Amino acid sequence: MSPARVTPDSNPLRDPRDKRLPRIAGPCSLVLFGVTGDLARKKLMPAIYDLANRGLLPPGFSLVGFARRDWADQDFGKVIYDAVREHARTPFREEVWRSLSEGFRFVPGTFDDPAAFDLLAQTVHELDEARGTGGNHAFYLSIPPGFFSTVCEQLQRSGLATPTDDSWRRVVIEKPFGHDLESAQELNAIVEQVFPPDSIFRIDHYLGKETVQNLLALRFANQMFEPVWNSHYVDHVQITMAEDIGIGGRAGYYDGIGAARDVIQNHLLQLLALTAMEEPTSFNAAALRTEKEKVLAAVRVPEDLASATVRGQYAAGWQGGEKVIGYLQEDGVAADSTTETYAAMRLDVDTRRWAGVPFYLRTGKRLGRRVTEIAVVFKRAPHLPFDDTETEELGQNAVVIRVQPDEGVTMRFGAKVPGNQMEVRDVTMDFGYGRAFTESSPEAYERLILDVLLGDPPLFPRHEEVELSWKILDPIERFWARSRAAVEQYPAGTWGPGAADEMMQRDGRTWRMP
Repeated sequence: MSPARVTPDSNPLRDPRDKRLPRIAGPCSLVLFGVTGDLARKKLMPAIYDLANRGLLPPGFSLVGFARRDWADQDFGKVIYDAVREHARTPFREEVWRSLSEGFRFVPGTFDDPAAFDLLAQTVHELDEARGTGGNHAFYLSIPPGFFSTVCEQLQRSGLATPTDDSWRRVVIEKPFGHDLESAQELNAIVEQVFPPDSIFRIDHYLGKETVQNLLALRFANQMFEPVWNSHYVDHVQITMAEDIGIGGRAGYYDGIGAARDVIQNHLLQLLALTAMEEPTSFNAAALRTEKEKVLAAVRVPEDLASATVRGQYAAGWQGGEKVIGYLQEDGVAADSTTETYAAMRLDVDTRRWAGVPFYLRTGKRLGRRVTEIAVVFKRAPHLPFDDTETEELGQNAVVIRVQPDEGVTMRFGAKVPGNQMEVRDVTMDFGYGRAFTESSPEAYERLILDVLLGDPPLFPRHEEVELSWKILDPIERFWARSRAAVEQYPAGTWGPGAADEMMQRDGRTWRMP
């Protein structure tokens, strides 16, 4: 392969142990199940090209597609080409494309067809000989969880899951990891019967985002933050993931799942764990997981779920100057659906560090704007030597970590207004990745795919984390199912149902306006 020139300054995925060297994967291939889906087209295929363009894939890297399509290798190549030209983040280079496309293969078949998997095994072995992939193969299951069992059994039966000497086989699983604790445990048992735990990579793309990882640097590399990162100084924490879009064409998946299962169980609880965890002994996978699991095990669900949780459903309204329909009018959604498109809840972390500090989580579709952030809001100063009129616009100090779309960190604090009298107002100090670094942030899937090929697992949750997350959410889901309370409607383009504001007001707090 003739990769684009990679230098320490231009490569955001360089080896942290030696800044002169990029983290280049060794000989390997990636087998992609679900090549016809949006995720493959919009994220996975472009990310693979971008990795090649950055010079981070080996010369013989190969990509094998598996789907129920009557395609030849060149048809598969055309699908990838279109996806790359539309969605890749790096410039298109003909020489990189030609070299990468030499490793494209396609195997037609269904998940329950042994002959198709035998052909897949033959294809993989041929790549070992022709492309030098060395028996190293990752299987990316970008498919509904209901097919995991069938595919894993076929991989085992055909010998694809069994590595040869000095080689590896890995499996990559996309969320959702079940729909409750019981199904998650069943799913974990199925996959772990075929692959050892260290070879299973559960993808949560939020953990690949640069700002999420910067949260660890912010906390543990700076003496100014960690001493006040506790209940002595922090009043509460708000974690928000807001989307300004509706469900689009995902009714078949989304209806019956809802916002809490879709986002809170994985993304937001992972952000909570990273925000609240103790300092790990190192940044290797085992140490990070240990500290995150401690936090998730310490999360307490409030007894009064009626006042500590909220569900909502977007109604028709205005978004971006356009009239949009409500959730119940979306194609494929039942007219009497009670699936929530907005969920908010208060959780407590029963550790010495966080005793008495509530964590408020919220997520929703058709909200005011697209934003994901973690806001650590501090207590008011115990003594203010100012008159009320001098500080009437002064709020609480806050550190806000913006995960997307404008990645960075904002600090809010009080400062004197210029003039001949003492008047203090809130001001903000802002750090943005795009302004502070010459390196571009890699797309989350670039980092995660590269980590799979390198066998570097710190950003991937193990089954213990998944099951602990379901233990938190399951009681809330059961309460919602039992109560059968009407899901409050909120107009599209607003910030959710009024009950969410009331939940905060009962605690004497308000939601941040991102």
